[in-house]
Amino acid sequence: FIFEKRIDLLENKNREIRLEHALQEAQYNKLNQQIQPHFLFNTLNVILSLARLNRTTELIRALETFSQFLKFKYKSSEPLIPLHQEIQYTQYYLDIQNLRFGERLKTQLDCPKDLYNAQVPPFILQTLVENSFKHGLEKKVGEALLHIRFYQDSELVCLEVIDNGLMGMTNSFSNQEGHGLDNIKKRLQLYFGNSGHVLITSNESGTTVKVV
Repeated sequence: FIFEKRIDLLENKNREIRLEHALQEAQYNKLNQQIQPHFLFNTLNVILSLARLNRTTELIRALETFSQFLKFKYKSSEPLIPLHQEIQYTQYYLDIQNLRFGERLKTQLDCPKDLYNAQVPPFILQTLVENSFKHGLEKKVGEALLHIRFYQDSELVCLEVIDNGLMGMTNSFSNQEGHGLDNIKKRLQLYFGNSGHVLITSNESGTTVKVV
């Protein structure tokens, strides 16, 4: 009798664990989808601006790049993807921004090749880069600098996005302007627990966002 009761308790516990995992997966997928429309709208605004300025050559290139982005977006449905795919996806966004900023924009990407196959949540790098433009570089007068670097710390992958834009981002995730960063933080917690975190430092010379 006691043995059967223990078996029932174990089965109930396993059922609760499976339900919790299913809920976390559903939450993760929902958070994953939040970011994508935001990027779509921003990219369409870039294309619209080029059209209004009659910059036909740049407009065609932007549309070609945008079509590549859409192709990647609808093929990507996994909770984790190789880092090199995330970099390529972000490059589509940077290509469009290069059309807008011209020679004023300088970007640098540092990533060891042995990290190319590291598994990361999709749209994290793209979101950080998009925030750099939205909160800092868009309002910057003169040269706009963006430095992206990846490195390994034990079994963890670290990402830093550094810009010289105006000071604006903080470690607060409660405001509406920071909903993309809030999304990243929640997804990291759902998938990696306490191992994943976000740290933001911002001052007069720019902003650095670090994701582990």
